Amino acid sequence: MTLDPQPPAPAVAAAEKAGWTTLRVDLAGVRSKAELMRRWGAALAVPAWFGGNWDALADALIDLSWLPQVPGRLVVVTSWSSYAGARPGDWETLQEVLEGAVEYWRDAEDGALAVLLAEPPPAG
Repeated sequence: MTLDPQPPAPAVAAAEKAGWTTLRVDLAGVRSKAELMRRWGAALAVPAWFGGNWDALADALIDLSWLPQVPGRLVVVTSWSSYAGARPGDWETLQEVLEGAVEYWRDAEDGALAVLLAEPPPAG
């Protein structure tokens, strides 16, 4: 996981070339933890058991058994900076959950998980 805003296209292209699945979580307009969880749930296409809280998100990111078996998964989080600025505590918790999931998959025998934080290029 990188915390530096990066343009996602090169990473997405490399992931797809390697046979990875790419998922996008767009946080544009997210103002609450509940909406944040809905966005993550929709992006991950989580099963009905998803509880919409931090523990459920952590479990979902570690399980991923409902998704096709692939060599890896790249999750691109876009338009995140407004949410991070408005809800710094939740943002810190989200980063901890993501770092835990990435670490779990780093040690897994099959599959991988990478998270890329991306922002659109500045207007101008």
